[in-house]
Amino acid sequence: MREINLLESNPKPERRIEKGWRTNKNKIIAKKFGFDFFDGDRINGYGGYYYDGRWKAVVNKLIELYGIDSESSVLDIGCGKGFLLYDLQNMIPGIKVAGIDISEYAINKAMEKYGEFVVSKGHVGNPKEIEEEARKKVLPNMIIGSADNLPWPDNSFDVVLNINTAHNLPINECQKAIKEMLRVGRDKKKMFIQLDSYRNETEKERMDAWAITAETTMFTHEWLKFLKDSGYDGDYYWTIV
Repeated sequence: MREINLLESNPKPERRIEKGWRTNKNKIIAKKFGFDFFDGDRINGYGGYYYDGRWKAVVNKLIELYGIDSESSVLDIGCGKGFLLYDLQNMIPGIKVAGIDISEYAINKAMEKYGEFVVSKGHVGNPKEIEEEARKKVLPNMIIGSADNLPWPDNSFDVVLNINTAHNLPINECQKAIKEMLRVGRDKKKMFIQLDSYRNETEKERMDAWAITAETTMFTHEWLKFLKDSGYDGDYYWTIV
């Protein structure tokens, strides 16, 4: 297994780390993975999850790491509003992509505000029309479902991604999700998973105060053992608060 920071180019989010700020009520709201989690108040989730171009650099990193091209197939588990799926298709014409997410809301809002973003960068056109074209491109490749029960046959994908998703499941289902990655992937080395984690008690306290949807968090050494025991041999990284 390799420790790879796939999202190293992403902007670093501002986080309010304050014990008691997020309550069990906020966690219940967030776990519905609806408007409140994606686009509502920051206390319940992202505080607004819109296209901002950050996934283009991730696509370039995937090309570098796994050699993906127009003949490749990529699965994004926890695809959200489809931003990575779209940039994969846009930057690598002909590539086969698929995405699955537990959130019906996120999929219904696929490519939200994409048009506004590209117009703000100098692209000429109507933002709503641009967004709708992007939606038409990505929506056929997105389905609602859970990471621990993937609907694809064995060995369906060249690359399998599970970014900040598996830890949202209880530990048994989390392990099932990892085994599902192994089942649908053709190459056990061409996989990536990112998980909520911590290296010491201070980081654990910060994660406990911040994490709003995670059901399973562990120290990094515990995750490594868990991944190995699950048969995982791909790449990994941690979300550490």
